[in-house]
Amino acid sequence: MPEFTPTLALQIAVSFFLGSIPFAVIAMWGTGIDILKYGSGNPGFNNVLRYSKWRSIFCLIGDAGKGVLPMVLFATNEVTGWIFGMAAVIGHCFSPFLKFNGGKGIATSAGVMLYLYPKALLPCVALYILLRFVGGKLKWTERGTIASLSASVLFVVLLFLHSTQMALLGVLLLAFVAWRHKKNFQTIAAGAGSH
Repeated sequence: MPEFTPTLALQIAVSFFLGSIPFAVIAMWGTGIDILKYGSGNPGFNNVLRYSKWRSIFCLIGDAGKGVLPMVLFATNEVTGWIFGMAAVIGHCFSPFLKFNGGKGIATSAGVMLYLYPKALLPCVALYILLRFVGGKLKWTERGTIASLSASVLFVVLLFLHSTQMALLGVLLLAFVAWRHKKNFQTIAAGAGSH
C-alpha cells in the first residue's frame, strides 16, 4: 500500500470529484426531462437508455471516462490505480452535485476495468451485450441489472486468474455495486414471487 500523504489525500479527493460529475443529468440537458424522476430515477446509463440511445452513449462514455481519468492523472501502479478508480466510483454513487445521491457504479467501474485490465473487460462487455439482447427478447425484469452484474462477476472471476490480491479488491468493488442495486434485486424477487 502507498504511504498516506497530503498529496495522496488530494489525489483521492480529486478522483472523487471527477467521479461525481453527473453525466446522466448532463446527457438529458435540453430535453425537459429530469432523469432523477424518469424511469427508475437512477442517474446512470441504463436509465438514460430508456429515453435515448445516443444520449445514453454520451452518458456511458462520460461515466466510464471518469473512471479512467483519475488513473491516467495519478496512478503509478496497479494498487494506486485501484485507489483512485474506487474513489471515482464512490464519487459517482454519492455525488455532491446530486445531494450525495448518484448512480450505481457499473459504467464507472467499467472504466476502471478498461484502464487496469483491458483484456479482461472484452469478454465482460460481450457477456453484457448478450444478456441485454436475450433479456430484451425474453422480457426479463431488470435485464440491465442482470447483464451488468453478471459481467461484473465474470470480471472478478477473470481477475482471480491474474492476481488473488487484486481479485479481492474486485470482490470489494463488486459487493459495493451489488449493494447499490439492492432495489433492483427486490424488484427481481418480487417478479419471481408473482409467478
